[in-house]
Amino acid sequence: MYQDKTLVCKDCGQDFIFTAGEQEFYAEKGFQNEPARCKDCRMARKANANSGRRERVMYDAVCAECGKETQIPFNPTNDRPVYCRECFEARKNM
Repeated sequence: MYQDKTLVCKDCGQDFIFTAGEQEFYAEKGFQNEPARCKDCRMARKANANSGRRERVMYDAVCAECGKETQIPFNPTNDRPVYCRECFEARKNM
C-alpha cells in the first residue's frame, strides 16, 4: 500500500527517505502532513528547543517531621511546614 518516498529537508536541503513504515505510522496517528525535516535536523531542532528550558532551582530546607535536610522546588517560608519526600508521602497516604 505504501512505498518509500524521497523528500527534501527544508532545513539542510538534503534528500531523505520517508519509508513505507513511517507513512503507515503517520496514517495510524492521523497525521496529515509529511515530515519536512530529515531525522538529523529533527533531532537538532528538538535538542535546541530543550536547551532553552531553565534549570529547576532547588532550595535547602529541614523536614518539619523528621528533621532531615532536604531540597524542595520552592522557596520555603516560615508560615507552613516543609517535609522531606518520605515524610510527605507518608502524610499524603494517611
